[in-house]
Amino acid sequence: MMTNLFSVFDPTSSLLTNWVSLISGLIIIPLSFWLVPSRSNVIWNGILKKLDQEFSMLLGPSKMGAPLLLISLFVFIFYNNFLGLFPYIFTATSHLAVSLGLALPLWLSFMLFSWIKETTHALAHLVPLGTPPALMPFMVLIELVSNMIRPITLSVRLAANMIAGHLLLTLLGNQGSGANFITLPLILISQILLLILEFSVAIIQSYVFATLTTLYASE
Repeated sequence: MMTNLFSVFDPTSSLLTNWVSLISGLIIIPLSFWLVPSRSNVIWNGILKKLDQEFSMLLGPSKMGAPLLLISLFVFIFYNNFLGLFPYIFTATSHLAVSLGLALPLWLSFMLFSWIKETTHALAHLVPLGTPPALMPFMVLIELVSNMIRPITLSVRLAANMIAGHLLLTLLGNQGSGANFITLPLILISQILLLILEFSVAIIQSYVFATLTTLYASE
């Protein structure tokens, strides 16, 4: 039995899988063993090509192998968000240890590359174009703070959105045991609608995480 409402986000309280859900999504990726690709392969390859075009457009001409990394990031987050919708499977992306572990190394690599290889452009980026001279010191501080909190905002946004939807599903699910014949259909309909909304959130949040990472890299 659940000890408290937030124990659903404790990896030690999951009955079937906890941190195993991080890599269990790899078995869902469609593989091609035939000369003629299946419908799932066609859909999957279409999604990957669309993401590659999107990230390549955001990164610009000097993209190198970055779109492949960002597509892998999107797929990894999406599968973990999606697997968390199944009962008794721990949602790894709702844990800050995972979301911050994804955001911090990427942000740190971008910062180190920009300050080591492009020091002049990195310094110029701290002062927006057209800033009055009197406001330049304050703008430098603001830009530094905004750059420093980027991995925190990325990770907290992902974890908070996953937690919020799962909490609503848990709260509604706990009401089902004491419901009567009138309120039970309403609870079931609400649960189905929330589940559809959570599936949309799983896609949107993975796309937002990958897109913001792409924008930070392009800067």
